Amino acid sequence: MLQNWLSPIKNPLLTDESNYKSYQFRNCIKTYIDEIPNLEDCKIAIIGIEEQEANSVRAVLYQTNHAFEEKVIADLGNVRNKDHSFLIPVIEELLNSNIIPILIGQKVDYTFAQYQAYHSQKKLTNLILVDEKIRYPEDPDGLSNHIESILETPRSHLFNMGIVGYQSHYTSSDILKYFDHRSFEYLRLGKIKSDIEEVEPLIRDADLLSFNIASIKSADAPGQLIPSPSGFFSEEACQICRYAGMSDKLTSIGFYGFVDSLDRLNQTAHVISQMVWYFIEGFFSRTNDYPIRTDGMIQYVVDWKSQEYQVTFLKSRRSGRWWMKIPIDSKAEKQRHELIPCSYNDYVQASKEDFPERLFNAYRRFVE
Repeated sequence: MLQNWLSPIKNPLLTDESNYKSYQFRNCIKTYIDEIPNLEDCKIAIIGIEEQEANSVRAVLYQTNHAFEEKVIADLGNVRNKDHSFLIPVIEELLNSNIIPILIGQKVDYTFAQYQAYHSQKKLTNLILVDEKIRYPEDPDGLSNHIESILETPRSHLFNMGIVGYQSHYTSSDILKYFDHRSFEYLRLGKIKSDIEEVEPLIRDADLLSFNIASIKSADAPGQLIPSPSGFFSEEACQICRYAGMSDKLTSIGFYGFVDSLDRLNQTAHVISQMVWYFIEGFFSRTNDYPIRTDGMIQYVVDWKSQEYQVTFLKSRRSGRWWMKIPIDSKAEKQRHELIPCSYNDYVQASKEDFPERLFNAYRRFVE
């Protein structure tokens, strides 16, 4: 069925295996050139939405060292039609086949199509947006209304939305109050830069992630419509993508906002190719310790003597990562979210009888 929605890679510089060494990315993956490759053992699939942007990223990515399991990554070419309704079934089919789509597109509002693909699964979904702005209730740049579309989706299955990397000078207090009211989470750019590890638990809880290239400073990624001098460094963007790859829960990622005609010396294409590479590295570093069951987890019970209250923390023996357990009985549809990823700092804070903000927001999502 995928051949109905996808077109093969046609650029001869990308299709000719002789242009690449045996250890380079191009010759260690399956590619859609003449026909859709066999996806039986496939774990990750790269899909371009705009051909020009996707091919620019491919031209760099294909030359990188392939340090992963061979022939389990596929490049499935580009979508035949850039309309949202055309993209949704492509993502759905890959999700249903337990294949993680990596999407490369120009418009950030493709995030809405990525999110809609999860509706058929009929389960509560966590979404992370990496962006310099919270583009709600309207995008001041006039480039996207994907947050509004997601929030107004009938019978939405959205459970949590997290914003990573927003900048305060672009964000009104009313928007933050609204996100607080919805118990959504947000981390500003400065806080992440001071301690990037604090973003990992939020990303670990996501089912899907949308990365807007506008969140990267223009000096590192000039190929964007409205460049900004502030934002993530490319190294920080790669670290965030590695965290996303390591998450046992995350099943799709999109890279949006790249405009190839505005790129300088292919610099943005290089950055995105590195972000894709580190996402894949993170994926192959997964420890499969997402605690659907708590067997083999180390439990730490924090007693709040002043309030006769207990909070249970769990630490993975495999990865050393931490979770908090929601201290209430949850409905069946929310049970897959009742263990909240957290950090060691959250545990330390709770040990001082100070309720961690992460747990407070999660608790509100369960009782509302």
